[in-house]
Amino acid sequence: MAVCIGKLVVFSLLLMSSVIVSASAHGFARSLLPRELGLKKEKLSQLHFYFHDIVSGRNPTAVRVAEAKMTNSSATGFGAVVMIDDPLTEGPEMSSKEVGRAQGIYALASQNDVGLLMVQNYVFSEGKYNGSTLSVLGRNAVFSGVREMPIVGGSGLFRFARGYVRAKTHEFDLKTGDACVEYNVYVFHY
Repeated sequence: MAVCIGKLVVFSLLLMSSVIVSASAHGFARSLLPRELGLKKEKLSQLHFYFHDIVSGRNPTAVRVAEAKMTNSSATGFGAVVMIDDPLTEGPEMSSKEVGRAQGIYALASQNDVGLLMVQNYVFSEGKYNGSTLSVLGRNAVFSGVREMPIVGGSGLFRFARGYVRAKTHEFDLKTGDACVEYNVYVFHY
């Protein structure tokens, strides 16, 4: 009889622990394997396009939406915030095929040099990446020859994206402030 009661107690404890583990496994957080989300092998892709930041004319794609009291007297434009919906094209000409848009903001975030805080999504509209996005968050020292900014995520075919972008000014019009920037994007994704 003591053996039966012992077995019953052990069985009850095991049953209770599996109920507790089962309940906690589906609570706030749990571990997953990538295949459980339909993710296959991770790959590295390179994208190449041109970013057109148009601040002049009747249809600008970059518009200042905020500034500090000192912005206009600052040598670096410190405090200005610009909202963008810039075209991304295959070639450096504006007439080149549009492959997406860069949407987000950049802010002049340095008092010592022209350093932008870039917060943007590349929203792709062509080819197999149509409807997918990449999110970039980083510093852009615009007068440096080549700048790197991190990719912090994405959506669609770029879910779980990570990587970086390399930006190089192709053309900058001192008179209008318009710019064309060449982007090479290196991204790990599934």
